[in-house]
Amino acid sequence: MSEKIGKTWWPEVAALVAFAALTLALMNGYLLDLDERIAEWSLTHQPAPVYWTARVFNYLGQGGQVLMPVTLILTGVLFWRTRSVRALLPFVVTFALTYCTIGPAKIFFDRAAPRFKGPDAVMLFNPSAAGDKAMSYPSGHVANTLVWFGVIALLLTVLMKRDLSRREWLLLRVAPVVIVFVTTVYTGFHWLTDSIAALFLGFVLVRLLGRIPWGLRSDPGAGAHHPAQGQVGGQDHQVGA
Repeated sequence: MSEKIGKTWWPEVAALVAFAALTLALMNGYLLDLDERIAEWSLTHQPAPVYWTARVFNYLGQGGQVLMPVTLILTGVLFWRTRSVRALLPFVVTFALTYCTIGPAKIFFDRAAPRFKGPDAVMLFNPSAAGDKAMSYPSGHVANTLVWFGVIALLLTVLMKRDLSRREWLLLRVAPVVIVFVTTVYTGFHWLTDSIAALFLGFVLVRLLGRIPWGLRSDPGAGAHHPAQGQVGGQDHQVGA
């Protein structure tokens, strides 16, 4: 387990409190004007080259089309090397965790996206929107990017048998989140507060995944090792590390 993550639960608690506070503020009408102003500016400042560039980069946050397939490929390579069921655990656990949190939250809060043509698009619990037209809060793109790139980084560290360099860490853990956050708001797929809420929720999920002692190795026979002893380069690599 990552010692830094294992010391305290206060960061998770703080993120959940921030998520709850933001949600309550939106339910009471606060920040809605800010969301509308930013969405209006974004939707009226979209020259084709800029818009389509943003659309392409926004695919970095596509869970089913990009992030999960990439994770599955890395998982397959690790499983082929080790012949250990442990290689499958990060994908399975992450899929279950995101499926049981992000998806239900989007359905429960019933918020339309900025491009919704009906009334009160910016409101939570919008009675005029339903189904796939009311799944904006929180942003699945942003939360998925934060969580799945963490798993991708974990698998890469195991496969390469070394920690990520600072540049690699920034490219995998920071840059995609920033890009998806900005492009999701700019393209009008989500309100600003949708993406902020997703950061809070995604942070909690990453911390939870980082507490799991995966015990992964990239050499054959990895399954014979206890999770606490499954180390690469002397360290037990974690999603949140």
